[in-house]
Amino acid sequence: MSRRFDSAPSRRGFLTASSSVAAAGYFVAPTIRAEDAKPPTSANEEIRFACIGIGGKGQSDSADAGRSGKVVAVADVDANQLKRAEKSFPGAKGYGDFRRMLEEMAGEIDAVTVSTPDHTHVTAAAMALGLGKHCFCQKPLTRAISEARMLGELARAKGVATQMGNQGTAADSLRRAAAFIESGALGTVKEVHVWTNRPVWPQGGGRPAEAAVPPNLDWNAWIGPAPMRPYGPGYHPFAWRGFWDFGTGALGDMACHTFNMPFMALMLRDPASVQAVTSGHNKETYPKWSIIDYEFPTLGNRSAVKVKWYDGGKMPETAVFAGYPGEQKDGQEKPFKTAASGVLVIGEKDTLYAPGDYCEKGFTLKSGVKPADVEFEKSPGHFQEWVRAIKGGPAARSNFPDYAGPLTETILLGNLAVWAADAAESPGKKIEWNPSSLVATNAPEVEHVVRPTCREGWKA
Repeated sequence: MSRRFDSAPSRRGFLTASSSVAAAGYFVAPTIRAEDAKPPTSANEEIRFACIGIGGKGQSDSADAGRSGKVVAVADVDANQLKRAEKSFPGAKGYGDFRRMLEEMAGEIDAVTVSTPDHTHVTAAAMALGLGKHCFCQKPLTRAISEARMLGELARAKGVATQMGNQGTAADSLRRAAAFIESGALGTVKEVHVWTNRPVWPQGGGRPAEAAVPPNLDWNAWIGPAPMRPYGPGYHPFAWRGFWDFGTGALGDMACHTFNMPFMALMLRDPASVQAVTSGHNKETYPKWSIIDYEFPTLGNRSAVKVKWYDGGKMPETAVFAGYPGEQKDGQEKPFKTAASGVLVIGEKDTLYAPGDYCEKGFTLKSGVKPADVEFEKSPGHFQEWVRAIKGGPAARSNFPDYAGPLTETILLGNLAVWAADAAESPGKKIEWNPSSLVATNAPEVEHVVRPTCREGWKA
């Protein structure tokens, strides 16, 4: 039977889990790689999973865990979700507070899934990693840039298998597009455009009116590390994405998908600057729309490149698609039409267009030439990559230290520019970024977005 607990469990286990994280928030041990980890289970042993957050995406994540091993514990702030999980995972212990679950079950679990709102990712994942548990965490990896860096470093130090839940990373179509760009077929890439039709939740407004907390919801545990506020309808279970304190807006939600392919192809990490124009916002919720300009300096063999992000219905200018061939159907070419989300990669030799969130529809070239075949590493499946890594196989592609952390850092840097662009349709300050120190060198006013404070008892 599921159990409800208050949100003030013993701190002994949590402090133990977090003791390796320095006061500044980071633990660095660069000589240990995730793929070199000695897993707690052999290839033939059953993996024991604990699942944190079992509603929404957590429902499919926990189902994947159940198919890959045995779910022995579940945690959710919603008692209704715990009741549902009892039927799905007979014998699993239910908890209203994941901290207590990890304390009490530390010796009985091998791996943890984290499928909670963005603001609690870091606390749950850091505690799991600190206990030496393998960790799968939904995207974006964290709500703040500093948190992403910390989780990557902690995962590397602990030598555990990790994976972020941006499932398109495992798709053949996405990997093929990235490999095609890497092959040099487009020539030097100077410009990338990425867009999404999100948000599909409210943004650009204020807080909902205070209301009574539903009897099935532990509001204190739901708030977690964020500043306490009264409950109101519209936070749980979905619209939290639009609030600065809990989510990361359309950018954080979707760029882990749509930005993913060009990131993989061009290693779009460590931008030098970022600037945004938005519909305006009150710093309570994200704006209704934003357009964000990233500038990436030369990195290795990659030339400097500019990336432009669009959300809330904004799209690249028509001129960007000029000359792009339309769809061939019944021997006739139909006018070119852009998808509601997609990627355009502009090179000196050719331009690649990939409609959809995950390159799921493949890609075409502006030249009309059929893309040449390229080799790329195929995946056994996104969740199975992680399971394979747990059992001693190669590191999952979207592991925290090498991929998910840097991707999340890049994406969330855009939200620093969004914060600065609070006046409607007026470009905000151009944020200059030092990636080694994680400091906006010309904008100390965004430091609290980079390194948010956490409520007592929830600090990672």
